[in-house]
Amino acid sequence: MTERRFIRRGEAASSEGRAKGGGRKRTDDKRERILRAAVKVFAKKGFYASRVSEIAKAAGVADGTIYLYFDSKDDVLESLFEDRTERLLTALRTELAKHEGASARLRRLIEMQLGLLEGQRELAEVITVNLRQSTRLLRQYGSKRFVEYLEFMASVIADGQRSGEFRDDVSPRVMARALFGALDGVTLTWALGEARAGGLDKAAAQLAELWLRGLEKR
Repeated sequence: MTERRFIRRGEAASSEGRAKGGGRKRTDDKRERILRAAVKVFAKKGFYASRVSEIAKAAGVADGTIYLYFDSKDDVLESLFEDRTERLLTALRTELAKHEGASARLRRLIEMQLGLLEGQRELAEVITVNLRQSTRLLRQYGSKRFVEYLEFMASVIADGQRSGEFRDDVSPRVMARALFGALDGVTLTWALGEARAGGLDKAAAQLAELWLRGLEKR
């Protein structure tokens, strides 16, 4: 983190936390409001055409307030991607722990990644379309949070290989990247198409069946 960014974040925490108690929560709430506003602006205008001032207006804050939390428009998009990936990881770890067997866990992973975007067309469009418009973010596809997510997917497949559920002649990491690509592609076509209700849930069922059949021990 640069010194400039550290100072900005510190100023944000200070200004938001002057009221007694609840300072951290107020800061987090405003940051989340900005991220939600960014989703709407990016989805409507596209990443390149969007302006920080438009995000600020949609969030109901002053233009300068954006820079208390983010360095730039790219930083807003990067933070959005990182934040939503972290949320998905947290939800997956909790949910998959309830299921026995790698097949059941992999099926649930597919259902959740697509299911959590059901009814959130704007977010789906931003994560797929706008993500590709930021060269800086694409270079950071090797970021810690993204790698962590791919490793989590790979671990589910590796568990299936150890238990004898999945074939052992494939690389868990290669399969994880291929699966992510499939899920990303399904989300992209859904978001840019009619985005019919239930479309992602239906796709998840079909995709899970296809992948599990391909990975099953022969």
